[in-house]
Amino acid sequence: MGSAAVTTHDDALAYKPKPGSHAGRVVLVTGAGDGIGQALALALAHQGSTVALLGRTQRKLARTYDRIVELGAPKPAILPFDLETAAAPEYDALEAALDSEFGRLDGLAHVAGVLGDLSPIEQYDVLTWCKVLHVNLTAPFILTQTLLPLLRRAEDASIVFTSSTVGRAGRAYWGAYAVSKFGTEGLMQVVAHEMAETTRIRVNSVNPGPTRTAMRRQAFPAEDPARLPEPSAVIAPFLYLLGPAARGVSGQSIDCQPAALRRAPAET
Repeated sequence: MGSAAVTTHDDALAYKPKPGSHAGRVVLVTGAGDGIGQALALALAHQGSTVALLGRTQRKLARTYDRIVELGAPKPAILPFDLETAAAPEYDALEAALDSEFGRLDGLAHVAGVLGDLSPIEQYDVLTWCKVLHVNLTAPFILTQTLLPLLRRAEDASIVFTSSTVGRAGRAYWGAYAVSKFGTEGLMQVVAHEMAETTRIRVNSVNPGPTRTAMRRQAFPAEDPARLPEPSAVIAPFLYLLGPAARGVSGQSIDCQPAALRRAPAET
């Protein structure tokens, strides 16, 4: 990793946005109903963004919506959308709704994901494999492709994918989840390279590391969650990459946790 990448990583981890740092920006966050997606949506709204809340469960999205309204932040939009089952007409309708409401997108944060099974490849359920690969990799590809016209209209657009340590070094039993995150890193790099010469769109990824989320509880039910950071504690790199402070930064993979933790066997 070159010095520029190191600087970017350090800047992302240390980022403390000034009030209104993201004012006027329109950002779509997937998985905005809970966990890291909800924490990111709240943080963006607090900094002045209009946030489009995309998720499968309307009840959870409504809770995020209410919390944003309580902040006195710009009114968000609720976008119920099932990444597992959505077909082409639903993606087209989503793009049309965003176009009609906002006319552009300044940011797209891919946070939603599913764990699948922790199982040896020899025993991995094929249907579960297909579901995990679709939700974690294929759906973000389709969503990115569908929304690129809106991102191209922005003066400073940013796409952020959510990665994982097991998407950078494969580990036994992580199966489709690990493979999907390897694919996420590859997709990020391909899109970043393609956007570099023809657009102002920057594309990066963030590895949140072990975080106090429902997915983490599913993977490690015996783990003490009090030992893990809250989702709000890993939001700084996302905010950095989605805001003007990271203008010109693209093709970077950012880790939220110290290197010692990233090497831990239980890392996700």
